[in-house]
Amino acid sequence: MNYDIIVIGSGPGGYVAAIRAAQLGFKVAIVERAEVGGICLNWGCIPTKALLKSASVFEYFHHAADFGIIAGESKPDFSAIIKRSRDVANQMSKGIQFLLKKNKIDHIQGFGKAKPGKIVEVTDDSGQKTDYPANHIILATGARSRVLPNLKQDGKKIIGYREAMTLQEQPKSMVVVGSGAIGSEFAWFYHSIGTKVTLIEVLPNIVPVEDEEVSKTLERSFKKSGMKVMTGASVESIDCSGEGCKVLVKTKKGDEEIACDIVLSAVGISTNIEGIGLEETGIITERGKVMVDDFYKTNIDGYYAIGDIVKGPALAHVASHEGIICVEKIAGKEVEPLDYGNVPGCTYTHPEIASVGMTEKAALEAGYEIKVGKFPFTASGKATASGAREGFIKVIFDAKYGEWIGAHMIGDNVTEMIAEVVVARKLETTGKEIIEAVHPHPTMSEAIMEAVAQAYGECVHL
Repeated sequence: MNYDIIVIGSGPGGYVAAIRAAQLGFKVAIVERAEVGGICLNWGCIPTKALLKSASVFEYFHHAADFGIIAGESKPDFSAIIKRSRDVANQMSKGIQFLLKKNKIDHIQGFGKAKPGKIVEVTDDSGQKTDYPANHIILATGARSRVLPNLKQDGKKIIGYREAMTLQEQPKSMVVVGSGAIGSEFAWFYHSIGTKVTLIEVLPNIVPVEDEEVSKTLERSFKKSGMKVMTGASVESIDCSGEGCKVLVKTKKGDEEIACDIVLSAVGISTNIEGIGLEETGIITERGKVMVDDFYKTNIDGYYAIGDIVKGPALAHVASHEGIICVEKIAGKEVEPLDYGNVPGCTYTHPEIASVGMTEKAALEAGYEIKVGKFPFTASGKATASGAREGFIKVIFDAKYGEWIGAHMIGDNVTEMIAEVVVARKLETTGKEIIEAVHPHPTMSEAIMEAVAQAYGECVHL
């Protein structure tokens, strides 16, 4: 069968691109070698949030007395927590399979490889190869856990995020290397259910892409809860010859050896671009990324790439939008390039982190004269009533023109609140308009309005 579009990879970029293409009337097939839904749905975004929810519920039990509730003894059932996470992932994967069938998209199981002449070669589990022609081929093969020479993963003592979600037993102690979203989330999950966790970050601050005040607040929160956090520290070597691991860490004060059961490597991702036909088709790459234009077309006509394998933030919601833009451009629709400066980022630790736009430091370095507003949740009635007074909302405006440059949040449920800022920035909303827009009371979200008002000297509750 000759397809209009074949998508290689069924993650949040691939399956969204396939469904949108089908909605636009294209005959579509999607090639997937593993589970439908890709890493995000099966081994990333979704199952990790299930783990974190279990940890959050366990935390509530620990603090039940703070809310006037007498609760009995509680302890985590690690195998049940892992099972629930896998069940959630499986349920969501079945949902994507249903959507593919609903939109009459052919699901081809196997490893997809682009070939010259707009052909996709699919190798099934038995090794049999089948060629499928298409007018357009979209590469959406995603990424995997990055492996460093001194952090070679064996899947047992030195693990990546996949193994961290399916351990047979809860480790008594763990060293997490890397404090980005993945590392910090797993560090908080394991720490909250009773594992002794050490979080190591080579840079001066944990969650280093975030505003410095946010990073420092999360570090204080982690340390206050009993987690060991080491910044400006690097792992020099790991000795796994014994029953556990001995991690040699270089710090400003000298070397320190940390004993643990398991080391979790969370030092970033590597793109899945090997063996997918880039060399044979002549598609250009640079530093492990496929080079594309604003609408994700490669240098070879009829071949496109989206998601983690192209430049830009390696985020599920980014891949989905790239997929939609790509197929709508193929369909001849009037589309705008994605504004990568208005992409929100979320980290689902406790407290949560959400941000969009420039940090205060980046804005000053870019030469902006800025207005900064900050509203702490200690001044929020809803946060106080909910027992979630930790954190703040921080907003940054250009003092000259009033452009909303950035917003940075840390606190309970802020990942659900950042969308207001994203939409406001998209619509070029002014600070005055945010202040005048009635926000419901009492809510956590009214803290955004209060922070904006504080930037303009109009905050009532500070």
